[in-house]
Amino acid sequence: MAVRHHLIDRPPEAVWSVLEDGTLYGEWVVGTSDSHPERGDWPRTGSSIAYHVHVGPKRFAGRTVVRHIDRPGTLELEAEGGPWGTARIAFDIRPWGERTLVIVDEHPLRGLGGTLHNPLLDTLLQLRHRTMLARLARLVERVTAPAAGGARTG
Repeated sequence: MAVRHHLIDRPPEAVWSVLEDGTLYGEWVVGTSDSHPERGDWPRTGSSIAYHVHVGPKRFAGRTVVRHIDRPGTLELEAEGGPWGTARIAFDIRPWGERTLVIVDEHPLRGLGGTLHNPLLDTLLQLRHRTMLARLARLVERVTAPAAGGARTG
């Protein structure tokens, strides 16, 4: 299991505004592009978005389905990554003063990723999450206004 956290210099509502926009998924999720709504009203339970997954020079169709949402604290997704199988990705969104602590917990469920799951894979997921959460923070901070009290960066 790969768990990583990141402090974002915006309140939870700002983080949710990005998480709830399925068209932005490809901007912050590492390895994906061209995200668009597929089914339902994202991010309601059962809704999905589709995108492309890039693994080296290969490109696969991918999709992510919302399995559970309990706003304002939890968003749980099942990502389908072509031949790699599926993974559970859970976001825990916590107010942290005027900022937001985002904790992501990902582990493979089915397919090749589940079969090959090991500490090395978890290390690679940690590296991916570091980049993904930094991208999410930059995007949230770019497209939303700072908190009224003026949360500091750093």
